[in-house]
Amino acid sequence: MTVTEIAGRQVHVDAEGFMTDPSEWDEALAPVLAGNIGIELTEAHWNLIRFLRTDFATQGETATTRRVQTVAGVPTKTQFELFPKKPAKKMAYIAGLPKPRGCV
Repeated sequence: MTVTEIAGRQVHVDAEGFMTDPSEWDEALAPVLAGNIGIELTEAHWNLIRFLRTDFATQGETATTRRVQTVAGVPTKTQFELFPKKPAKKMAYIAGLPKPRGCV
């Protein structure tokens, strides 16, 4: 596990840059993480980020695209519009969660 600095604080990340300790994340980090991958957060982004954080707290793992569609009711197409190319990975990265086990 690597320690890196994001927004002036030390956080633990894996080899791909995903935070490994969700308790180190707060909403002030999200815009910085989003900016790192070229995303400017809107309220629609925040709704998904907050869903992922809540779902992770109850499920113990990062939600996949399919789970976000099924449980949060956000169509896959919308997820791709908000988080282009790899929505599950990008949502998890910005939400300060581990990389999802499967993206679908």
